Amino acid sequence: MDPNIWMDATASDLIKDSKKALNVLIKQPEIDPKRISVIGHSEGTMYAPRIAIDNSTIVKNVILMGTLAQNPVKDLYYYPVVTSPLDYAKQVLDKNNTDSISIKDLSAYQLLTKFLLPISILNTNSTQDIAKALQKNFGSKESIDIEKELQSLFIKKYDNLTSFSLSKCNLLRPCPIWWQSISNLEPNPSIIGNISKSTDVLLLNGENDSQTPVQQAFLLQQRLTELNHPDHTLITYPNLGHLFSPSPKWSTGQGPIEQYVLADLYTWLEAHSGLSHSSIYTTKHNTTLDTNSHSSGG
Repeated sequence: MDPNIWMDATASDLIKDSKKALNVLIKQPEIDPKRISVIGHSEGTMYAPRIAIDNSTIVKNVILMGTLAQNPVKDLYYYPVVTSPLDYAKQVLDKNNTDSISIKDLSAYQLLTKFLLPISILNTNSTQDIAKALQKNFGSKESIDIEKELQSLFIKKYDNLTSFSLSKCNLLRPCPIWWQSISNLEPNPSIIGNISKSTDVLLLNGENDSQTPVQQAFLLQQRLTELNHPDHTLITYPNLGHLFSPSPKWSTGQGPIEQYVLADLYTWLEAHSGLSHSSIYTTKHNTTLDTNSHSSGG
């Protein structure tokens, strides 16, 4: 991968590349151009609707997995950088409800220290070295106040990450050019109404998603309902995270997509791509299904 290309890529570049890929796809002899589905995951859920809007006669279905409704830079990024780690400190680490956490305990949880220390220190995997580095930040005290001290550091990190102050990209934070372009995108609820009424929409989200919280999917589902979009479905999955594998609500579990998620996806596609005459969608595992369909399965 050429860093001189991807380091300067913008959201617009990625959307254009996706449209080029779509044009190549529909020219393949084994592809039915009347049954094209576009799938976007995470960041891709900002691009997939735009591709469908600009190719309304081609795209039959849009599937959004790990949905972004709000702008991730302006509205959403505060959650994983400030809100979620702060809640973790309060609800998990502050066992005695003292509104404080010891430096020793803090050093053992990279979920929090990744926002407080350089990656070079974190990569040592030495809680002793991490504790020493934290001690330099907080002085000789043995514990710190969660609300007054820890929260202010998380907010400082958030401000730094969203300032676009770096001129060059590195592997420790989002590339400034790309990050700025994402910031300038209209959020999905503002553009989702431009999707053709003949294009069906499926939203999938893990209920323990710590990167694109399930509330984002509910926001987009609500907007589609307000717009009277004729066929849209939301399925949420308890105990699954951003990658649709088992996860705690504080972090993203690594692993393959659960088979029942893939089964749901296939079943929905089968009913919405002219491969099945059934418009009845059923799920046997523990999920939440919210569907608004006035079509006959295609």
